[in-house]
Amino acid sequence: MTALYFTAMPTADAETIWNGGNDAYGHLPETMVSDGPGHPCRHCLKNIDSGDALYVFAYRPFPELQPYAETGPVFLHQKRCERYAAEEVPPPVLTTSPNFILRGYGANDRIVYGTGAVTEVADIPAYAAELLRKPEVAYVHVRSARNNCYQCRIDG
Repeated sequence: MTALYFTAMPTADAETIWNGGNDAYGHLPETMVSDGPGHPCRHCLKNIDSGDALYVFAYRPFPELQPYAETGPVFLHQKRCERYAAEEVPPPVLTTSPNFILRGYGANDRIVYGTGAVTEVADIPAYAAELLRKPEVAYVHVRSARNNCYQCRIDG
């Protein structure tokens, strides 16, 4: 099986928000308090505990603007957290739902058509490995199956 690496939002992106910077739309992040499960931090890839302050902001996990550069809402602990480091292990955030959308992207950061599929959590490693064996797929995004929000990236 292909070795998989689950990667979180880069610390530089989180630092921008923590240091008072703007999101992908040029706006300051909104602040709210978690009411429990359903607020996964994209930096540590853990759920934000009930009562903890968080930021919600527009995030674009692509290097530049282009038609396939999806932008959407994500959450980040308001208090600095450590970036997810156990990249070879599926992160805790992937236990918050029974399934997620996996979608392959090419080296040009465009969707590879026909790769998107709602995938049961237990099947994520196998399907991600299958996608990454395709020469046209450079990486995979994991997204919410209900809201299409970006969760993390998988590389092989």
